[in-house]
Amino acid sequence: MSTLCRKIIAQSQPIATGFRAPILLAALLGFSCMSSAETHDVQITNGIVQATIHPPDPISGFYQGTRFDWSGVIGSLKYAGHDYYGPWFSKTDPAVVDYIYQGEDIVAGPCSAITGPVEEFSTNGEGLGFSEAKPGGTFLKIGVGVLRKPDDQKYSPYRLYDIVDHGEWSVQAKPDSVAFSQTVTDASSGYGYLYEKTVRLVPGKPQMVIEHRLTNIGKRPIVSSVYDHNFLVLDHQAIGPDFTITLPFEIRPAKPVNAALGAVNGKTISYLKKLEGQDQFAVSIEGFGKTPADYQVTIENKHVGAGMKITGDRPLESEALWSIRSILAMEPFIHMSIEPGKDFTWKYTYDYYTTGK
Repeated sequence: MSTLCRKIIAQSQPIATGFRAPILLAALLGFSCMSSAETHDVQITNGIVQATIHPPDPISGFYQGTRFDWSGVIGSLKYAGHDYYGPWFSKTDPAVVDYIYQGEDIVAGPCSAITGPVEEFSTNGEGLGFSEAKPGGTFLKIGVGVLRKPDDQKYSPYRLYDIVDHGEWSVQAKPDSVAFSQTVTDASSGYGYLYEKTVRLVPGKPQMVIEHRLTNIGKRPIVSSVYDHNFLVLDHQAIGPDFTITLPFEIRPAKPVNAALGAVNGKTISYLKKLEGQDQFAVSIEGFGKTPADYQVTIENKHVGAGMKITGDRPLESEALWSIRSILAMEPFIHMSIEPGKDFTWKYTYDYYTTGK
């Protein structure tokens, strides 16, 4: 049995300072210990949908950047012969900031090289406590841990910060779900949290639910925004006129869109040409109300005859579309303000379907 396999089977075995290995039972998950890539992924299914989850691991994990939440990274989700998630980049390079183009390749840096409906937490565009921290001090990135502020430069989500403390992680897998928890305390900043997240496939339905609870266990209020980047690569279809995006309200772009690439008409965003080369089509979205009813996104591709609907249970704070030739990403934001000793919950529901062309 490989060393990595022993780590996965072991319950809460420390693998780094302040980090605990995932609680995964090899027999339950049905994998064999053949290679690092195989043993580290978790497969879940409800008999209708099959998903691959990349658990957090600071040594050999799929994602080790300091931008996105490490829990619930979905490498693949298959339904009715369609695959919704996967890499939107063809290469990675630790020297790259965000992403670059190299001929036909899209090369992602370590903080952007991630897949699926991943989340990022930010406070006024920064990590929690970043602006108050002095160079050499610490701040928090929820879902990552305690980070070091190296100098007096402006915060950048694409910069790879040193992780001082990963906190204590627990990962519990069942055949149709994976539950994550991370406990982080930082005495120097006064912040602390317990973050719980479950990715669950609903029995009898082509549906995935992602449930969250963030509990403030520190001494200071947690004021943050969180958004789901929703990296959609449906069957690796080129982003273009085959895709349509529909929202439940009349969309008002906050600034003019690139009319050569796409358009906004009423409740619908459409593409006028296939995105090629370094094309980028983005929409800053306004027009939503103050209730959760407007947290709905429907995306369809008429060529493959498949789509999905995303529903949230909290009001939108802001919303945007970002897309390049390999990826379509809707980004709904919500706001949270949590006093010490209190918690905040939120949920996303993903319904996958086919249209029959």
